[in-house]
Amino acid sequence: QVQLVESGGGLVQAGGSLRLSCAASGRTFSDYAMGWFRQAPGKEREFVAAINRSGGNTYYPDSVKGRFTISRDNAKNTLYLQMNSLKPGDTAVYYCAVSRGRAAIPVSPDTVGSWGQGTQVTVSS
Repeated sequence: QVQLVESGGGLVQAGGSLRLSCAASGRTFSDYAMGWFRQAPGKEREFVAAINRSGGNTYYPDSVKGRFTISRDNAKNTLYLQMNSLKPGDTAVYYCAVSRGRAAIPVSPDTVGSWGQGTQVTVSS
């Protein structure tokens, strides 16, 4: 079982930036694709970004493309999400996720094997 611990959330003004980190342990980090999801109050959990095992391929929905960047450091077992040009609509709890299997890319909740506990991101207008 993998353990995921997010950090880096907080309160930021619209147009600002935040960098989230996710420290992984308990499994060979580089064997699995990783991703970020978010969930706002009263809404379903939605896909934000994903990255393959090597870090060579990344995936984003249109809502964050060009503003968010996912990356990973396999030597440090850490996943990152750089968020720029933040908007109030980005306010949510952000979750780190590991793929369900070695062949999967975590782009939807049913492709996720484990979740972190979440970190709150609040963007004020």
